[in-house]
Amino acid sequence: MDITLRLAQRPEADALLARSPLAALTGMLLDQQVPMEWAFSGPYTIARRMGGDDLDAHEIAARDPERFAEVLSAKPAVHRYPGSMAKRVQQLCQYLVDHYDGDAAALWRDVATGKELLARLNALPGFGRQKAQIFLALLGKQFGVRPEGWREAAGPYGEEGSYRSVADITGPESLDKVRAYKQEAKRATKAAARRPTS
Repeated sequence: MDITLRLAQRPEADALLARSPLAALTGMLLDQQVPMEWAFSGPYTIARRMGGDDLDAHEIAARDPERFAEVLSAKPAVHRYPGSMAKRVQQLCQYLVDHYDGDAAALWRDVATGKELLARLNALPGFGRQKAQIFLALLGKQFGVRPEGWREAAGPYGEEGSYRSVADITGPESLDKVRAYKQEAKRATKAAARRPTS
């Protein structure tokens, strides 16, 4: 299946995300407290700085932590918090090595239900329930990974025609819609926090 992604909004970075399950997982892991395009460009930057055209879970897990942190910290940094994110990326890769022989796609290759896939994603280091649901929605909507009940397992992120997350971004227009949704959700959360409790 030929996949075209527009998450990093950079052709070479998006091409890596489309062909590399580990790159897509790593981008999702990095997607916090930085703009989404920055997060999803990260795997491409890491691969280039490590001298390759893809990420290798065995290689990243085995890398000296200080050296790997330098890979993410070099200017321009891969993330706002390159040191702590380097640690998380290594933990993710170590988990994949221990449980899936370093093969990120094995997470979903033989999965029977959306519920089972959500549980597998939720078990990943650095993946809480929301991140797991968003990645499950991304797999279903853009990678064609659709085990039985995947939309339900992805919760609101699995809804068709919703613009809630990275799972719904297919170009600049949908990116703007997702941004608007997130800003509105942030405003609503702040307003709720200010409301006096009776």
